[in-house]
Amino acid sequence: MKILLVGNPNTGKSTLFNQLTGLRQKVGNYAGVTIDKKTGKVIFENQTEAEIIDLPGTYSLFAKSKDEQIVIDTLKKPEQNFDKILYVLDAHHLKRSLILFSQIKELGFEIVVALNMLDEAKKEGYHINIEALEKELDTKIIPINARKAEGIKELKQMLMKNKTNHQQKKDVLFGKNQHIDNYSLEKSDEKIVSKLYQRYEVFNEIEKKCVSKEKKQNNFTKKVDKILLHRFWGLTIFFVCLLIIFSALFTLAQYPMEFLEWIFGNLQAITKANLPEGVFTDLLADGILAGLGGIVVFIPQIAILFILITLLEESGYMSRAIFLTDKLVKPFGLNGRSIVPLVSGVACAVPAVMATRTIENWKERLLTIFVTPLMSCSARLPVYVVLIALVVPEKFFLGFIPLQALFLLGLYLLGLFSALFSAFLLKIFIKNKEKSFFVMELPTYKTPSIKNITLTVWEKVRVFVIDAGKIILAISIILWFLGNYAPAGMMEKAEKNTKTAFKHLPKKELENKIAAAKLEVSYMGILGKTIEPIIKPLGYDWKIGIALIASFAAREVFVGTISTIYSLGQGNDDLKTVQQKLKAEINPSTNKPQYNFAVCVSLMIFYAFAMQCMSTIGAVYRETKSIKWTLLQLFYMTLLAYISSFGVYNLLQ
Repeated sequence: MKILLVGNPNTGKSTLFNQLTGLRQKVGNYAGVTIDKKTGKVIFENQTEAEIIDLPGTYSLFAKSKDEQIVIDTLKKPEQNFDKILYVLDAHHLKRSLILFSQIKELGFEIVVALNMLDEAKKEGYHINIEALEKELDTKIIPINARKAEGIKELKQMLMKNKTNHQQKKDVLFGKNQHIDNYSLEKSDEKIVSKLYQRYEVFNEIEKKCVSKEKKQNNFTKKVDKILLHRFWGLTIFFVCLLIIFSALFTLAQYPMEFLEWIFGNLQAITKANLPEGVFTDLLADGILAGLGGIVVFIPQIAILFILITLLEESGYMSRAIFLTDKLVKPFGLNGRSIVPLVSGVACAVPAVMATRTIENWKERLLTIFVTPLMSCSARLPVYVVLIALVVPEKFFLGFIPLQALFLLGLYLLGLFSALFSAFLLKIFIKNKEKSFFVMELPTYKTPSIKNITLTVWEKVRVFVIDAGKIILAISIILWFLGNYAPAGMMEKAEKNTKTAFKHLPKKELENKIAAAKLEVSYMGILGKTIEPIIKPLGYDWKIGIALIASFAAREVFVGTISTIYSLGQGNDDLKTVQQKLKAEINPSTNKPQYNFAVCVSLMIFYAFAMQCMSTIGAVYRETKSIKWTLLQLFYMTLLAYISSFGVYNLLQ
């Protein structure tokens, strides 16, 4: 048996889906669109199973967006797609929930109603006579509390039954059955308003018969909203919340990320120590395990981000934050829901891109995905720190503000302003037929559901590791081959020549020299030499070219690659030693320092704008489900980085 789960947004539909299915879920996508489809298995008392499909939330069958159109498209072929509809009716907003219910009811489908939010309705003083409501709607109604799992057993029993004895009344609500094709975007707004007005007249009569209300004073939600929706204090509190999220992604994720790096570092060492030397061992240790480590290390940040976001959503606060910020980003073609991805992009673009799923309008979501990687993430920090230390003196502004800190702050602000400006320009080229409405409900404040948070975080992590991870792992292996193989005899020749030229050096330094020489003649080194004419106008040589290629795996790889190139072992050499070696590097063409102010600033600008992160590319492909948009983003960010770096280098040179 297949069951469709239908309802308005913010009615507890997703919470009910999680309660019914638990971890027995999977995410696919609807044919021809990029919107996710969640399906899961419901296990009944007799151990039989049913598939439940969670449709996008919509307020009516008069669709205004792609996700709402999916509801209509799914209902068009009921004999192929489902046996029953499980409709979530919001007791707290009964009349509004009846719009979609009535439209589906009059189409003649088998419906089981789950009446949720009864506790919220009681807080407002509403009391619903369920038996009277069942009679008016001619539909069996099961009262539930999706957050507390109350009524779930009774709901499963009702779903397990065969077709109910309730006969569809052709005149139950609106006089006669409708046809699904009557609901379309071609209908004029006046006709839609007229139809909805007629329905509300019927709903008013139903409410009079089935709902009583007692006067309630001192509403908690309204009191809190006077502060949280205040023009000044509301925004202030929101930015404090963002600061807490931002800090948590750095502080709370630091130790688990280091622990995961330590685990995979040890796994690599154990693999090399216990397996015979050879291609397979090197591939396993330096390719596959290194690639897996690059995937798994992001899990703490993804988990923490979505724990905090889900906490805000579950409590009802996220809707307020979106409402407050919508006007700030609207001129740039973005949406209030774009704020969270942009801010979380400062920690890591991967979970930030995943966070764009809350944006309903496809154009605004795509714009947010396109510009979020411009926010300076934590992976850029090692690059910034090394280069700033080379060219910015350790002096203070106004006697107490470090100049290096101000320079670093400027790079982060550059990311923010470039993201907004890019969105403003891109909205001209990214066409969208959907009308951009920002209509949303401000739900009442609630205590977050631990189970719902756990399932949400599990799903986000699972999707990242499995889907984006496949792409990341493949590129890691490719990069390993490029760095470890060369044309026949080239590496042997490089090793022999290096041993001869530097035989007086200690063993450790000699090994580093050999590693650097092998890297130069490898396919990656050849690629660096090949692209040198292209990057030379930016002030870069072939060695920086190798670092640029290697850091495609992850931006922070730049420092490790530079260490290898300049004969430094990776492990016991500290950051200061790297900086000293870079300062001593001489450009053979000019006989002047290679890493001068112009080159270092050019490099920082390049890393600020370039899409130097395969993890982000994997996440973008996963979220857009389009190779076209992924490649377009890679192209425009690379072009932006090149032009900006070229301008900065020639201006400062």
